[in-house]
Amino acid sequence: MKITGIVCEYNPFHNGHLYHLKKTRENGATHIVAVMSGNYVQRGDTAVMDKFERAKLAVKGGADLVIEIPTVYALSSAEFYAKGAIYILDSLGCVDEISFGSEAGSVSELEKAAEIADECSGAPELEEYLKSGMSYPNAINTMIYSSYGKKLSNRISDILASPNNVLAVEYLKALRRLNSSITPFTIQRKSAAHDSMTVLDGISSASFIRKCMNEKSDFSGLVPAYVNQAYINAYSAGKTADISNLERIIIYKLRTSSPEELREIPDVGQGLEYRILAAADKNNLDEIFMSIKTKRYTMARIKRILLNMLIGVKKSDLETLPPYGRILAVTERGRDILSKAKNTGKIPFATSLSKLAQTSDDAERFAKLEGTASDIYALSQTKIGKGQSDYKARIGIEPDEQKY
Repeated sequence: MKITGIVCEYNPFHNGHLYHLKKTRENGATHIVAVMSGNYVQRGDTAVMDKFERAKLAVKGGADLVIEIPTVYALSSAEFYAKGAIYILDSLGCVDEISFGSEAGSVSELEKAAEIADECSGAPELEEYLKSGMSYPNAINTMIYSSYGKKLSNRISDILASPNNVLAVEYLKALRRLNSSITPFTIQRKSAAHDSMTVLDGISSASFIRKCMNEKSDFSGLVPAYVNQAYINAYSAGKTADISNLERIIIYKLRTSSPEELREIPDVGQGLEYRILAAADKNNLDEIFMSIKTKRYTMARIKRILLNMLIGVKKSDLETLPPYGRILAVTERGRDILSKAKNTGKIPFATSLSKLAQTSDDAERFAKLEGTASDIYALSQTKIGKGQSDYKARIGIEPDEQKY
């Protein structure tokens, strides 16, 4: 029995994800546990389809167990996103390996980049560079150049310029900080790059597929048939989501917030709260985003801040490691993982949010935020969804995927 973990969003699940799962099985994985973003994704957006539907599709694609990354961590920087996801995998106590895609395709190169980036991120000069208006990646690159010279700096910069490499580096940093025994395994990304608007060998980025969805273009050849049908069903039922449907309540919240309240939100600091508040006179989301955005403050960061403002996530929440593992989908093989975790797990794992909420004060706080996040997500759907969906969800045993 070899249990492999995958960190994912599957927004939506596509042929590239199918390839990743296949290669992970070929590397010896008998059981796969996916830790997946819930109703919101790390780029600061609503997921196209809700977390329960995406978890079922992940199981159809070959995962055996899907556990939610709490919204607190899903709507966070790459560092905290990775920290929360890896902590959940490590807390099962029985995961042997983590499998992730990367542009570098080399664990040793990524580990070297992780070691150097980690060293720089803890240096006092970093704060000075950030205060001067430099972006975080540019500040890190400047420090690497200063300490290690041009040749190594250029290579590390190349690695950190690719989104999946950045996440891979953060996974490795999190594994080191947790002193985890989980072994890293990387698969070189095939064909289309992250956020690419091209299609190669039947594989495209999720960004391109979402663009096709928005433009009502055919993307059926880029996803498994069951994903295409699930999207058609969700769209027909008004269950697809878009952040633009939250425009009025985001503007309301922005116009009724104080600088002190904004200062408590993750990623807000060094006067950014005043720049955000200055956008409160705008009357649509695009104008708000563009009036806040600078080279230093990326669009993803701004969108995460505004969603966290709406949900009520505070900086202090990121001081708490995920207090539980919420199961979104499970197969019989997935139950094997949970059975093993009963003896090795460090945190509770369950399907019921209400039961998990009762396990600790921290769990109650995270569950409350999750319930609020899902209620707000319901407002982002084309046809407004029902409230309290997280607490009422019924999660059964899904059939094992047979192709492996």
